[in-house]
Amino acid sequence: MAKFSHIARGFGDALLSMMMRPHGRQVAALCTRKGQHGLEFLLVTSRRKGRWIIPKGWPMEGKSFPETALEEAWEEAGVRKGQIQEQKLGHYTYQKEQKNGTALSCLVDVYLIEVDALEDDFPESKKRKRRWVSKGEAIELLSEPELKELIRII
Repeated sequence: MAKFSHIARGFGDALLSMMMRPHGRQVAALCTRKGQHGLEFLLVTSRRKGRWIIPKGWPMEGKSFPETALEEAWEEAGVRKGQIQEQKLGHYTYQKEQKNGTALSCLVDVYLIEVDALEDDFPESKKRKRRWVSKGEAIELLSEPELKELIRII
């Protein structure tokens, strides 16, 4: 048994390293509307790489998670009016690439927003594109498998 202690110690070190790894908690808005052909989802592009995502960000001091999701929907997609569900739809994880090249593991709580009105002039309108898509298109365009599963169940 003693000859395997270095393996156990290595495993313990790896486990401790995983537990101590920095991680982030974010809040996202899954924005929907009833379109001519059924439910549609509002996607936006990420600022740096231009891939399709849903509005999300860090929790905001003084705001609940649903309030934060609504604020992110405004800042990133121009959602001026919407009805948000107070209970989260679910969550997903992803690796956020930091400016220094490292990855930060993030857990993202997702809140469903039924959009009533959009504005064309919003805080990040010059930095992002936005697009209403069908469920199938959303699943095809998004990268995060767990987020795709949340959309499938709606």
